[in-house]
Amino acid sequence: MPRYELCVILKAMQRPETAAVLRRTVETLLERGALVRSLESLGERRLPYKISKHDSRHTHGGYFSVDFHASPKTVSELLDHLERDIDVLRPTVLKKDTELSKAQCCGAQAEKAKSATSR
Repeated sequence: MPRYELCVILKAMQRPETAAVLRRTVETLLERGALVRSLESLGERRLPYKISKHDSRHTHGGYFSVDFHASPKTVSELLDHLERDIDVLRPTVLKKDTELSKAQCCGAQAEKAKSATSR
């Protein structure tokens, strides 16, 4: 299963309500067969612009990141679920690289430079 990162902005709420929304989100992932690796709070901040969602205008929100493994079908179902959730302002899913390619590895670049100078 590919690795994904869910970045979600929740409307500004008290801690118990925020925990309930995150619990619902993680339970939705687990019910669909995903493997959740981590959940990270990135804090509550002022939004860069006002977001109108579900007949309300929001200026503050809580930023969270969920790292998980899931099938592509699960990801599309999750996004559909989160778009309907009235507490979620902006869900975004990013596919993460599981391995570094040789071109990205600094060790491979150092070996190329070393072999080029020894000629």
